Amino acid sequence: MSYFAHKLSDVQSENIGIKTTIWQFVVILKHAIVGENCNICANVLIENDVKIGNNVTIKSGVQIWDGIIIEDNVFIGPNATFTNDIIPRSKQYPESFEKTIIKKGASIGANATIIGGNNIEKYAMIGAGSVVTKPIGKNEVWIGNPAKHVGYITNEGEILDLQLRSKKLGKTYKWLNNKLIID
Repeated sequence: MSYFAHKLSDVQSENIGIKTTIWQFVVILKHAIVGENCNICANVLIENDVKIGNNVTIKSGVQIWDGIIIEDNVFIGPNATFTNDIIPRSKQYPESFEKTIIKKGASIGANATIIGGNNIEKYAMIGAGSVVTKPIGKNEVWIGNPAKHVGYITNEGEILDLQLRSKKLGKTYKWLNNKLIID
């Protein structure tokens, strides 16, 4: 085994990447795919139709349901919630579950809720406790319930306002080749 799985975890999948760490009380179902160098914290459930990229951190108390794809370098905060059934009813299942993609480098804060079918683009940031009810664009920052677009974030983590000004440094950024750079 080229990954670490705590003895109190239940890892049914054979598709776990090297250097991944899986902590206690984690359940990973048989057909799930988990990439390399991931950190899957305690009390996480990962269903079958799930694909997780490399260098992903999933903090405690998160459930990754069927239909969710998490790309490389994503951070999922503690107790973040994903849905995959827009009209859930007990013992009634949709023909297919909603698909949600969390793109490369995105961060989802603690206790955020992502409603199924709403993709989160590269390097976007969702604030703690936010409820995402619509798709989130590249490098966008969203907070609140329902979540509202309040600014941007560079790939390196610098928070910008809606006019692309750095809140910390006061510098202005611009888009160049689909990336935020200092103007």
